[in-house]
Amino acid sequence: MGTGKRGLITVAVTVVCAVTVLAAPGTAFAAPSPTPSPSASASASADPAPVTNEELEAVRTKLEKLYHAASVATDEYNAAEEAAEKQSAEIVELAKKIVKGKEKLAELKKRAGAAAAAQYRSGGLPDEAHLMLSDNPQHFLDNTRRVLQGQRATKGLLAEMMRTQQDLEQYAKDASAQWRRLEEGRKAKAAAQKKIEKQIKAAEDLESQLEKEERERLAELEAAAARKAQTAWLDSGILEDLKTKASEQGRKAVAYATEQLGKPYEWGAEGPKTYDCSGLTSQAWASAGRPIPRTSQEQWKRLKHIPVEDMRPGDLIIYNADASHVAMYVGDGAIIHAPRPGRTVTVAGAGSMRILGVVRPDA
Repeated sequence: MGTGKRGLITVAVTVVCAVTVLAAPGTAFAAPSPTPSPSASASASADPAPVTNEELEAVRTKLEKLYHAASVATDEYNAAEEAAEKQSAEIVELAKKIVKGKEKLAELKKRAGAAAAAQYRSGGLPDEAHLMLSDNPQHFLDNTRRVLQGQRATKGLLAEMMRTQQDLEQYAKDASAQWRRLEEGRKAKAAAQKKIEKQIKAAEDLESQLEKEERERLAELEAAAARKAQTAWLDSGILEDLKTKASEQGRKAVAYATEQLGKPYEWGAEGPKTYDCSGLTSQAWASAGRPIPRTSQEQWKRLKHIPVEDMRPGDLIIYNADASHVAMYVGDGAIIHAPRPGRTVTVAGAGSMRILGVVRPDA
């Protein structure tokens, strides 16, 4: 590879840095200017020279940052999608309540109308007046209780009508609020999708600058970095007293995850043909009869935390300080996970990435 190609990679890495900064939350910048093309004279002025391992390591580091940013945005996307599904279901339930409330109010109005018609037929006099005008003392005594009951029933009817009307007004307010949240969620989902696509495109553009032999060396560097991290983790003695007896549901979850090996990663996917990291773990545990939160961040927040030395197959290992990645522990220091775009569901070392902690879905 000539210095022109090396310069191209250097420019690409620089652009990747800019993309990573531009994708940071709360940061707003103008779009970067077009990447300058290396001059023909620069490309032809030097003899081909291989890209050094140091340069490839810089590329690997940038790729890692890009895919991490894409993973964070994927969690945002999945959370927005999960919230939208919940809000849509609540809107449907509110709509059902509104329909039933209107039917109930119509029935109450019908009953009130019948009572008014009866009063009209009696000459407009209330029941108490008819009672007082009666010339039969026994009839007067017999009907006193019925008059009191009728008064209470009328008051109850009016009170129920008022409560039903108030319920309908509240249902309408709740539905309106849910619609607003649903629209906000859609915007958040669209924004997260743009982030994901931008990060993945930047990574693909960067990798496209490499020749086949350089991509193979890059893959070797990635594998070497993972082996180094896994070895350091194992050397810490963390697995010496590990309890590896899985629960019945844990075994089912591991079996499901194992069956997905080799299937492609796809952000936002929950199977059955493609998965992202939390799509794989959430579906694995759903198949075991234990539904869990959809995103890795919610899995970290809402599931029971377990000391790493006490983890067992089926437990979930959460990675990175922002809980942006999750994998399933399968025993013997190994995990099954959906790593990132361009990769497939695979087995890896549990310590090959930065561990935040461990959670247990069936604790």
